[in-house]
Amino acid sequence: MNNEYIVRACLELIKAFESGDLGQTEMPENANPFGSVIPVKAEESLGYFTLPMALNYQRNSYELWKSALRTWQDSGTRDVFDVRKASEMNEQALRQRLVKYKLALQPNKHIATWQTIARTVFINWGSFENMLISAGYDYLKLKNIIQKEFKKGFPYLSGPKIFNYWCYILILYCGVKLENAEYIDIAPDTHITKCSVRLGVITEQEAVTLTKEQISACWREILDGSGINPIDMHAPLWFWSRNGFLYNIKKGEGE
Repeated sequence: MNNEYIVRACLELIKAFESGDLGQTEMPENANPFGSVIPVKAEESLGYFTLPMALNYQRNSYELWKSALRTWQDSGTRDVFDVRKASEMNEQALRQRLVKYKLALQPNKHIATWQTIARTVFINWGSFENMLISAGYDYLKLKNIIQKEFKKGFPYLSGPKIFNYWCYILILYCGVKLENAEYIDIAPDTHITKCSVRLGVITEQEAVTLTKEQISACWREILDGSGINPIDMHAPLWFWSRNGFLYNIKKGEGE
């Protein structure tokens, strides 16, 4: 399949996603206490959409965010989303709060991940909002902070796949306006990789041999000059695959 077909297919999938033709398109992150309204205290949404993201590894995203919502709704556990309180809390207290609604499934590793990120943010910036301010709300500067300068302080969140998806969620759910957002790469999880093969972005063999970064690079090359930012394809592709590829892309002449 040529690049022209892939770009046209992407445009069609975006429209199908927006119109509901892809089927069930309820995002896992819709399980949040803010709805479509950005809270007055920006730090609340930043903490909510950041810390659980670092625990989203090889687990059901919908269950993760349901657990996050229940943890937030309980006044006795909500303080885990506050970086100051989470960083100063003793390990046992933090563990009790995070496992209560199964937000943390690994009672040692997940607690350590959560507290490491909370402490990194609190010690260096005081809050997520101040961290974004120090980065000038610039994706490329934020990428340098998370993936290079303070990489050890952001376990899992610093990984290229989850970092790019997290930036996408900050824009979508927290109203964060990031400069250079067009450089946010697509996050090739299992669903995105399946779509990449189906559309001819990569071969079945390449799906096994290429790294996540290399798959992202393939997408960036194909979409260059198309007007589509790579990360904008994440949701349409993810739901296309998750819904079993029931939506059929229209074939053009000669295809």
